Amino acid sequence: MTASVPPILIEQLVVSYGTHRVLDALTLAVPAGSITALLGGNGAGKSTTLGALLGFVRPGSGNVTVCGIDPGRDVDGARRRIAYLPENVALYEHLSAVENAQYLLALSGDRWDRRAVTDAFAAKGLQERAWDLRLGGFSKGMRQKVAIAVALLRAVPVLLLDEPTSGLNPRATADFNALVSSVRDRGTAVLMVTHDLLSAADVADRMAFLEAGRIAEDVVASGPERFDVRALHARFALGGERLAA
Repeated sequence: MTASVPPILIEQLVVSYGTHRVLDALTLAVPAGSITALLGGNGAGKSTTLGALLGFVRPGSGNVTVCGIDPGRDVDGARRRIAYLPENVALYEHLSAVENAQYLLALSGDRWDRRAVTDAFAAKGLQERAWDLRLGGFSKGMRQKVAIAVALLRAVPVLLLDEPTSGLNPRATADFNALVSSVRDRGTAVLMVTHDLLSAADVADRMAFLEAGRIAEDVVASGPERFDVRALHARFALGGERLAA
């Protein structure tokens, strides 16, 4: 990957299911050390965008690269550079937090001792009493702290988030946004698919509104207020009405 190519790059991407065009010449770039929030109503193409980056969706035309790698040609190479947090974080209920982290890191080819894992947990606010508890009793916020700690230990250049604050209370949402900011500050390119406009406004450097498979508006944070949340809420609501029409 050359310095001029962002870690996440989508150019004129077209994806269709039968006669339905889900992504319609979508173009989006996420630079290193930044957070882009991708917002849109149901059916706008958010999940398909993530699927294309992860190599689950084959484009009809256009280009997708992760750190210069086409997931359609080298899916393993692309995925090695990605940490992905789905809406419901997939962890093993019968394993402890430490065991989950060590197992997931081993799957990606990394091996870390217990001290490194628990240091990462401590840095991300997971209390010591939870380190050796089985994941079956964890809240969503606690599960995400485990997953973010794993992502930090892997030190991958790309983080993909799918509805990360869905079901979180305001305190847990604020904690999660702080974790994501710490990942961004390490130079990671973060793409966050979300319906949560307020949470996105708190953490994102940029918000892109996806309508009918393409970016309808792209807003960059600026000034002390970062975003005009009222205007964005009106814009987001209008987009939803158009999609439902």
